[in-house]
Amino acid sequence: MKAIRQHEFGGPEVLRYEDVPRPEPIPTEIRVRVQATSVNPVDFKTRSGRGPLRTPPFTVGWDVAGVVDEIGGGVTRFNVGDEVLGMPWFPREAATYAEYVTAPSRHFVRKPAAMSVAEAAALPLAGLTAWQALVDTAGVSEGQRVLIHAAAGGVGHLAVQIAKAHGAYVIGTASPANHETLTALGADELIDYHTTRFEQVVSDVDVVLDLMGGETGLRSLGVLKPGGLLIEIPSSAAADVLVAAEKDGVRATGFLVEPDQVGLEGLVRLFEEGKLKIIVSRRFPLAEAAAAHEAAERGHSLGKIVITV
Repeated sequence: MKAIRQHEFGGPEVLRYEDVPRPEPIPTEIRVRVQATSVNPVDFKTRSGRGPLRTPPFTVGWDVAGVVDEIGGGVTRFNVGDEVLGMPWFPREAATYAEYVTAPSRHFVRKPAAMSVAEAAALPLAGLTAWQALVDTAGVSEGQRVLIHAAAGGVGHLAVQIAKAHGAYVIGTASPANHETLTALGADELIDYHTTRFEQVVSDVDVVLDLMGGETGLRSLGVLKPGGLLIEIPSSAAADVLVAAEKDGVRATGFLVEPDQVGLEGLVRLFEEGKLKIIVSRRFPLAEAAAAHEAAERGHSLGKIVITV
């Protein structure tokens, strides 16, 4: 089968379109014929040596949308031919930039008929990041105020909708070009981060979802109400943020997404209820994965970039 392999760390040019052995499922696993995957920041960070995979050669990628091709012993949840989506193995190698993937069956859920393959590929990692942060970690509920930084990005645009579906008042930071779309997705208040410092116009927030990192986390502490929670997504909360949070009487935590059948089912349910729209900004074929990474690393795109297989 064809897959994208890298034999060294570096820029997009290290991604090679190669022939590799097709994987075989062991008991409890399924093999999925991949129809699409997507690009997440962890993909290009890993490619450059700043991610969870430390020893090349390997294949990056964790999102999967495809069709069950073979079933290992003991699997009862799926049949050959079922359409599925998932985020297997993270943070171990899942190798989803490939024509076939094997993984435990419970790392996948069925794809709704109304969901396109591109939407299904864009959803798992970004959607689970938003779901696990807001629903499982923060317990966002009716009437709470939630601030989402980088609200138009892959995780951000899904987080806006998840928070809104749970009854929150949603504030987002984003470029003005994306404000209309985010308002349509449910954002109640939007801040142009180019012209306005959010801490000057926002206060009494219950939860901040920081998808930017750096100084944004420290600046966010001041907008939280007493006991409020800052969730740092790009990496574990820095020591200075944790110390400052304790002094300010608020909470801060790092976060890392993990495979989650229950979370995927929750995301699919929101989609089926018409409460979750998945935005795909661009598509690239598998052989052009390097170009997909270049586009993703330029940043500031609305929604997700998908790689079709």
